[in-house]
Parts: sequence; C-alpha cells; structure tokens
Amino acid sequence: MFTILKTNLKHFFITFTILFLMVASFGIYHGAEAHLDEDRLAYKLDKEGPHIFFENDSVAVNYIRGNKSEGFYIDKTTHPLNSEFSVKTHFTLEEQDIDFSVNTSIETPPSSYEDNHQILAISDIESGYKTFRDFLITHGVIDESLNWTFGKGHLVLVGDLVDRGNSVTQVLWFIYKMEHEAKKHGGNVHFIIGNHEIKNLQGNYYSASEKYLYIASIVGKKQSDLYGENSFLGRWLASKNSVERINGRLFVHGGIHPKISEFDYTLEDINTIVRNNYRKPYFNKPDSGNEDFLVSSKTGPSWYRGYFKDDLSQEEVEKGLDKFSASAVVVGHTLQWSVKKLYQGKVFAIDVKHPNDYLSSFPPRSSEGLLIEADNYYRLLADGTRELL
Repeated sequence: MFTILKTNLKHFFITFTILFLMVASFGIYHGAEAHLDEDRLAYKLDKEGPHIFFENDSVAVNYIRGNKSEGFYIDKTTHPLNSEFSVKTHFTLEEQDIDFSVNTSIETPPSSYEDNHQILAISDIESGYKTFRDFLITHGVIDESLNWTFGKGHLVLVGDLVDRGNSVTQVLWFIYKMEHEAKKHGGNVHFIIGNHEIKNLQGNYYSASEKYLYIASIVGKKQSDLYGENSFLGRWLASKNSVERINGRLFVHGGIHPKISEFDYTLEDINTIVRNNYRKPYFNKPDSGNEDFLVSSKTGPSWYRGYFKDDLSQEEVEKGLDKFSASAVVVGHTLQWSVKKLYQGKVFAIDVKHPNDYLSSFPPRSSEGLLIEADNYYRLLADGTRELL
C-alpha cells in the first residue's frame, strides 16, 4: 500500500511540475511576469518635486519635505511668468539630484524634420528613470553627468514614458532637461505622446502608482491636477505631437491605421486634432466623423494595434506610409520580445519590457532601442552592442 501511495504521489508531482512549467512558459511567452521584491524607497517622498503650477501672474514651485513619521510640509517658492529659474529633481534610489532650468514659455514642436543626422528611438519606459538614463549613457546620447553628447542627433521617445512605476516626476523632468540641452547643440529630443500620457492628461490614473495620489494630496491638489491645465508639466505634455516624420520615417506610439490614408489631413492637421482632444476621454458617438477616428482608443495614432492584432496586407500597411511620403514607421505600444522589423522593413516595433527602478521581476528585464543611421536600422542592446536588422 505504501509503495502504491508513493508511486502515485511521485506521478502527481511529476504531472504537476510539467503542467506548472507549461503554464508558466505560456504566460511568459505572452508577457506575464512575477514581481519578486519592491524597494520601499519607492515611497520615500522627501525632496519629491518640483511640482510647478501656474497661479495668476506667477508660477509656484513646490517640493515635498519631511517623512511619514514626523509629517510632511511643502517648500514653496514663486517666480514671475515668462521667467527662467533653476530647480532640481531628486532620484531617491541613488540619492541623486538632477539640476536644470525651467523656462515657463512652452512651444509646440514641428511635425516634420529633414536632415541627415542619426536617430535613436526608445519607447514604453513606463517611468523607469534609471534604466532610461543608463541606456542613453551606454549609447552615447548623454554622459555620466547627464550632459548631451549626441550632437545634432534625434532622440525619439515613442510614448508611454509614464505610469506603472515610481519615477514619473524624475523621468519627465529628465526629458525636459535633455530637450533644452539638445537644442543648444543643434540636436532634438522628440517626445511622442502615447496612450498613457493621454490617460494622465485626462486624469485617468488607473495604471499609476498610488504614490502619486499621496503626492497630490500633500501638495494640496487632486491627482488630476498633477498634469492638469494649470500644471507646468501638464501644459508641456499637452504641447507634444502624437506623430512626427523625421528623415522620412514616421514615429508614432500606436500606429497609422490604413484608413487615415483616405483623409484629407496633413501630419500637422492630425497633430492639431489629436492635441485638441488630449484632455477629453473618448467614447463612441453615433455618426462619428474623421476627427473621432483619430482620437478613438482603437484607431487613433496613440492607441492603434493593427500591425500586430489585425490581418493587414503589405499594401494596407504601405497605404498609411505613402500618405505621408514615409519609408517606414517606428512604433511602441504593443509589447515585443525584442526590437524587430516587420512587413518587409516598413514597420519597426520597439516596445520591450524595461527594468523597473524599484521592482525586481522574473524573467529579468533588459532595455532595447533602435538606431537609424542613413538607411541602416540597428537593434540596440543594454550592454552597448548593436545588431543590424
């Protein structure tokens, strides 16, 4: 009897192990992961900021000071409109300050650029400041002191830089700092708006860390105010484009639906229409027109997943590119195992899972990006190597 029981248990555990490995492999293949440990420094709020808001004829710069046991307070200063002033943002994990200047004037970037300079594209950082910074250092965009070293090159951020992490403030100010330093060297930082930036502009924080609810409360705001109409970062985000054409390639978070080729819109028209709706949650309407198609959470450029979810023909993919005289499109939004080219090199998919600042996961994550030099496309790896696609 004991021998039979032992044999049955052995068979049970073997079967269970095989089934578990099959389920785990299936889950990992489809993007599932296990979160192993979270560093509680993620929720340390001392020095958090700056959170800058427009108040009548001035701007108020707010930093959080204090701690949970002794209490929190706000360190607040004010500055005139149309002024420039020095600030810093603090990265708690490394106790590092990032120094930069803020100019309260905000300009909408062009929709098209044409030159012969390099392009480095990365997407879906999801508020991972450290991996973002380290990747750019490794590939020569900035140096260890965060100075711009990419010359007249284009750094293209293809959306979803926010949410799902605890370094949103640091990532956004880091981008702002690079954007202004790049211009001094003739380079450009392009922040293409993704669906998660739009969600934050709409006050939809479903995917955000609860940390930002606490931050808003301490600053005396609602969470929707953090990127609201009177927030500096909110106005700056709302100035950005949803699609840009750089050296003959389109850069867009989701993709270009083939039907857009039927619209009598330029890239500037599309950006204006989508930008005017950044703060308006989308819902289906009867007899919706072309503008609704562009802001739809299914077909809009910041949301579309057709290159991966629809059975598109090569001709359909190229329709959207030909409309804007583009040789290829670079997209994020839809998770890939690695940076890759699709549709005979007309689509480059660059959304991968990047490491999280404060959270370890299994399987481990590793950043990737895309480099474009002349007519060559390279997959960039976190160790500094690159592979021709």
